[in-house]
This record gives sequence, structure tokens and C-alpha cells, in this order.
Amino acid sequence: MIRMTEPSKITGVPDHQPAAGGIAARARASVGPKYLSGLNPEQREAVETLDGPVLVLAGAGTGKTRVLTTRIAHILSQGRARPAEILSVTFTNKAAREMKHRLGQMLGHAVEGMPWLGTFHSIGGRILRVHAELAQLKSNFTVLDVDDQVRLLKQLLQAENIDDKRWPARMLAGLIDGWKNRGLMPSQVPSGEAAMFANGKGGKLYASYQERLKILNAADFGDLLLENIRIFREHPDILRQYQQRFKFILVDEYQDTNVAQYLWLRLLSQAPSSTSPRVRGEVASRSDAGEGDSPSTALLETAPHPSPLPVKDGEREQKGPTKNICCVGDDDQSIYGWRGAEVDNILRFEHDFPGAKVIRLERNYRSTGHILAAASHLIAHNEGRLGKTLRTEDQDGEKVTVTGSWDSEEEARGIGEEIEQLQRQGEKLDEIAILVRASYQMREFEDRFVTLGLPYRVIGGPRFYERAEIRDALAYLRVINSPADDLAFERIVNTPKRGLGDATVQMLHDHARKRRIPLFEAARAVVETDELKPKARGSLRDLITQFDRWRAQREVTTHTDLAQIVLDESGYTEMWQKDRSADAAGRLENLKELVRSMEEFENLQGFLEHISLVMDRDGGAEDDAVSLMTLHSAKGLEFDNVFLPGWEEGLFPSQRTLDEQGRAGLEEERRLGHVGLTRARRRAKIYFATNRRIHGTWSTTIPSRFLDELPAANVEITESKGGSAWGGTGGYGASRFDDMEAFGSSYSTPGWQRAQANRNRGGQGGRGGFEEEAASFSSASSSPDFGSFSSRRRGPLTIEGELVAKSTGTTSEFSLEDRVFHQKFGYGRVTKIDGNKLTIAFDKAGEKKVVDSFVQRA
Repeated sequence: MIRMTEPSKITGVPDHQPAAGGIAARARASVGPKYLSGLNPEQREAVETLDGPVLVLAGAGTGKTRVLTTRIAHILSQGRARPAEILSVTFTNKAAREMKHRLGQMLGHAVEGMPWLGTFHSIGGRILRVHAELAQLKSNFTVLDVDDQVRLLKQLLQAENIDDKRWPARMLAGLIDGWKNRGLMPSQVPSGEAAMFANGKGGKLYASYQERLKILNAADFGDLLLENIRIFREHPDILRQYQQRFKFILVDEYQDTNVAQYLWLRLLSQAPSSTSPRVRGEVASRSDAGEGDSPSTALLETAPHPSPLPVKDGEREQKGPTKNICCVGDDDQSIYGWRGAEVDNILRFEHDFPGAKVIRLERNYRSTGHILAAASHLIAHNEGRLGKTLRTEDQDGEKVTVTGSWDSEEEARGIGEEIEQLQRQGEKLDEIAILVRASYQMREFEDRFVTLGLPYRVIGGPRFYERAEIRDALAYLRVINSPADDLAFERIVNTPKRGLGDATVQMLHDHARKRRIPLFEAARAVVETDELKPKARGSLRDLITQFDRWRAQREVTTHTDLAQIVLDESGYTEMWQKDRSADAAGRLENLKELVRSMEEFENLQGFLEHISLVMDRDGGAEDDAVSLMTLHSAKGLEFDNVFLPGWEEGLFPSQRTLDEQGRAGLEEERRLGHVGLTRARRRAKIYFATNRRIHGTWSTTIPSRFLDELPAANVEITESKGGSAWGGTGGYGASRFDDMEAFGSSYSTPGWQRAQANRNRGGQGGRGGFEEEAASFSSASSSPDFGSFSSRRRGPLTIEGELVAKSTGTTSEFSLEDRVFHQKFGYGRVTKIDGNKLTIAFDKAGEKKVVDSFVQRA
């Protein structure tokens, strides 16, 4: 238990402080506490500057968490405040737990009595429960999750006779959440925004929703701060209590705060005053940094020099010091504008807190010199930033590499090859990450890793084939392929909604068990009876008819076209098109990517078998695995090796972001690139593709503008290891048929000669052009196959990175029980032979099916 020293005064400020740089100060520093050892000068300044407003601009990898935690320890050890007098706000519960743990390590004991160290919402919820009656609630109110909010809003839409298909409840929930994140009560919603929903009824529905919450004694997450703000504004005495309670305020990740969080902090960070704040009726629009009043100024105008203590009767109001608030953040890492974060909050800090001290942490302890130089040069193109330059005392290391590939498949192959090479060099897979701009990019990499046998994990979300929309689509295809697949049929029987609830499904299960038939056949039998209500019976009959029609189409339609037909005719695509939630667009993109991925397979059966192999892999059981995630999910993480694919215009920077936010969106995309680069400790590798399939159509892409914003001195252009390279013949790289060993010809056109010259310059056989044989084209004419490939013996043919069997359809040279070796799976024993396909029981990898050309005798 930490015993705190009682401050000498109520304000906690001693009568005398040693002069900076004086004998006393230097002597005290020499016997300073151990927790200050190891801090660099900038970090130590941030820790020891306790009085007044402080902004710590902490770049990536500069030790901001250590600074924040050490600052709390310093406040406690110096006796400037008790644990309960410190408000420390983080964005995640995990960060709060880590801070408490570190404090315990620094001070030698478990830190107790810090009730105000937590997230914005946890602290806001605690304050709201104390003053629940002022928000027309009881202290035991319920906090609704998103599903409960949507259900409640659906009830309100029905009461107003609003078509919830045209105006989905989930869309209204998103609008209300956005308004609350901006600190807007129902009466403050601009009329133009209210008109966005149900022909101008958005504001009325918001007010009805809030009234209904009070009746239910409930609040949503937005209310936990919004009601705090309202109580503080309408009850200055309560606000003054908390202002007096918190002698120090510390905020982590300040650049990610939204308007409501900003207003809540601004109110609490004002020095306490006996003068009641004047409340205005409306919230003024935010102005640019440094211009006009801040949002909190529009809501609250306090005396210019408020006093720190309540004024007793007969006493004259005293002028007090500025509140001690310390915000730690990085304007170059503000990447959550899409969910309400306002980078202006950190840019306006000096305007909001006059006389604030700004301390820049620029010494990076994570990345090498070349990586930091590239990241700093890129972010320097942003105009809306306070400015800092990351530096390191470490070596320069390897340059950032930029690699072009023909298409996204080659991009995945190339990155897969590089990862395997790093693995052979002894690199751990845990220290390798692939950071993509859009989640649908992951599918190519997941498929490639399954082919290579590389373990991987998806951070921040499910793997591609585990996503709900993908599982639903696959369930439709599984039922078409196998009507007896009960699990798949049960999953989609009422998706989208068809009025077939749990009672109907239970009836089908009972019927199937009694007759010992599949669920689908039970449904076919039940619709011929009167056991179901007419509406449910009609919906089920229509669904069975659809499946019968789709199975018939399977015989005459390609499996990719069939998948598209099923998604459209079932209403599943339309369901997500009408969904106005933030992730609906991403789900539609994933469905398009699923259909595209089917093109690589001969038929539906082959595709579903491939999916079963992918899903059979134990996700997350491996201790050592490649991390796959979006750039947004990578915030706060770091790896030795980082791959950054998809740096193309339209994808990164995102065209949607540019269209919706203009220059502000472009600057946030550039900050996202900065975050991606600074996740890397030793190697950062950027990729782009010349061709990419977007919305089901192949498009030629343009390399991202961000590539030209990287410093040439710190960047190296490399060739793709995925089969063909950018910059070959004609500027489109070497031919994908380069691995064909020979083509009997003495063709001598200029184009052929250029191909030969490029191949010779490459210095590698089988690259850059066809290999010319000594035998002429005319001599080849004696062969019955005029102009055919050279008849000399050659090895297996590699096209598009896949090994084509030497003798497809013929008998394998291997026999049962033969001992064999596979490059990926190791040693094993042949247990079954089907033509040139072998089933092998591997010692470590288990039973696998492989082509015989992939193995050799042990």
C-alpha cells in the first residue's frame, strides 16, 4: 500500500520550489527516484513539468506510455496529489490496466485507490450513476448495446409508420451515435442533418429515442458522456466539485478524441470558479485551428481568471492558477476521423490552453534510420500538423523497398516468397505483419498462405472465410452442392428474413429426426401439409423452389455466375445494400471478392473443397504466425518486418475517403501511411499492383501518389519475387510464360530480339524471354507437330506460380508405402494413389493430397 504525503496546502503547491538549474535542483536530481532513470531529456521534462497545461507530442515509438505512467508516479511520489485526485483517461481498458501494472512496478507496490484511471466511458458512466436523477434516470440504469439500440429504434419507426426497409433502424442508430459523439442534444441537431433520415424526421426520432430511454431507465454509450456534459452545464456546482477533486488531469491518445470527449475534458479542465458558466442554446460549428471560438467556448463561457476554490460568504473572489492538464498524443497518427475523431482537438491545444507548454518526443526507439526518414518525409506533406521530425540513434538499417507486381495474385505470391525467405533466414513469423488498406485484400493472402502451409492470424477481425457474410454465402452454395447439409440450410433458411423463426426451424428438426431425412427434405415434405401458417409455408416453398432452380442452373451455368445469381435472387445482396451501417459497404466488397476468388477453380465442388481446407486450419493455435490486419487495426503494434501491399490510387489513398472528405481525407490517408511505415522496426516493404480487380472488373491502376512523396535516398526499388516484375519489356515486366524453357524458333523480329536482349541482361536462364534453341524453325518442320515446343526433355512447367503436373492423367512412378519427402510438409508415406495424385501421411503435417511432381523419394 502506498502511503501518500499530505500536501502542505489545499492546492498541493509547496511554498518554495528550487530554481531550475540551481544547486538545490541539481543536488535533488542526483538522488532522484529510480523511476526517472533511463528517461531521455525530453521525456524527463514531460514527466517533471507538473504545473499548468502541457501537450506532449509523442511520435511513434518514442515511449509515450512510459512518460504518461512515470508522470503519474512522479505526482504521487512528490506528494502533489493523492491517487483519488488524479484523473487519467485512456481509450481502452487494456491500456488502463497496463498503466496500473506499470505504476505498481515503479513504486514497488500495487497501486490502489486510483478510481479515476480508466476509459472516457467508464469514468463518464461512474459520474452519471452518482447523479443519475439529474438525467431522469436511476442509479441502476442499464447501458444498451448496439443490438438493443436497433431493436428500440425499430419500435419507434413502426410507431411512426416509417418503412424500416427504406429507412433502416441501424442507419438511424449510426446517425444518433454521430450526433452524440459531437455533443449534440436532440434540440441542437442541424435541420439539414435531421432531414437526412425519413424526410426530416431524424431529429424527432432522436428526441423520441431519448425519451424512451428514460422510461426504460437505460442509456447508450453516447449518453455516458453526453449526459455528463449536460449535467455539468446545467449544474455548475456539480462541475465545480469535480474540478476541485481533480488536481491533475492526464489524457492518452488525445488526437483520437471526438467532440463530446473534448467538451467533457474542457469542462473538467477549467480551474474551479464560483461564477456560474453561461450556457448558450446552440453549438456553434467548429472553426479551423486557431480561428474563432472552440466548441466548448460556444457552450460555456467562464470568467477569464476563475478562482481555484469555492468562495465563502463575505470573501472576495480570488484569481487562481491554470488547471494542471497533460495531454499526450501525436497529430501525425490521427487516423480515426471516420468514427468521429477530430485531429483539430490536438491542433488547437495551445489556443484552448493559453500558455501551454509543448514538449516534443522525437527520439524513436523502434525503427531504423531509413524507415524513420521515409515516414517523416511522407508526413511532412501534410499541412494540418504541429510538426516534428522523428530521429533515432540506431543504425540506418535496410532501405524501405518498393515493389511493383502485375496483379494482386502476383503481389500475394511475391510477399509469400519473401516471407518464406525471411523464415529460412531465422526470422520468427510472429515478427512479420501484412497491413492492408481494405479488408477484402486479405483473401488473396489467406489463400496463398494456405497453399504455402504458412500459419497466419487475422488481427482485429475474423479471417476472410470466417466473416458472417462469407459464411452465409457459402451456406447457400453448400446446400446447392449437397442438399443434405443441414447445418448450412439451417444457417440461411431465414437469412435474409423470410418469416421463418425458431419455431419453424424446430418443427423441421422434429420432422427430420422422426423420418430420418435431411432438413431440406423435411422442409419439402412439411410445405405439402398444413402444419405451418400460410405465410411461413409460402416462404419456405419459395425457398425450396429457388434451390431446385439453382441446382438445375448449375449444369448449364458457370459456378461464378451461379454464385452471383444466388446472392441476387435470394435477396442476400439486397439485404446488405439496404443496410446503412458503417460496415455494410465492406461486406458487399467481401461478397464480390468471394465470387472473384471462385474463378480460380474448375467447378463449385472444387471451390468448396478448397474452403474446407482453409477452414480446417486451426486459427490462432500456432504460437508463431504471420499477422494479417488492416492499417487501422495496426495502431499501437510493432513488428520487425512489415509488408504494405496495395499502394495504388483509389485503394490507398481511398477514393471514397477523397470523395467524401477532400483534402482532409487525403491528409488522414497520408497519416495512415505514416502509421503503417512506423510499425516496422527493421524492414518496411511496400507493394503495388499494375492491375487489380475492383467491383468484379479488371482495372489498370496507377501507383499511389504517396510513393512519389517518399525520399529517394531512403528507398530501394526491387523486383517482384512472385513470377513477373514491374519494369520489364514494354514496362509491364517479364512475361508470365518466362519459365518455359524452350520454344523452337529462330524468329528474328525486333520484338523477339528485344525479349532476347532483356533475358540476357537478366543473367538468368528462363527469365526475360523464350530460350532460343540451336535448331532452327525450319528444322523443326520435320516434326509432325510443326512449330511445337522443343522436343528436348525439360522439367515441370510453372505458369502463374503453380506447378503443372508432368504427366497429368497418367500413372504415378510412386508406389504404395513409398517413403517420400515434400519441401513444405517434410517426410511421409504414400497411402493412396490416384493417377498422378498421391495421398501421403506426413510425419508432422498429417494426411495431405499432393501431385507427385511435388515430392521426391526419401
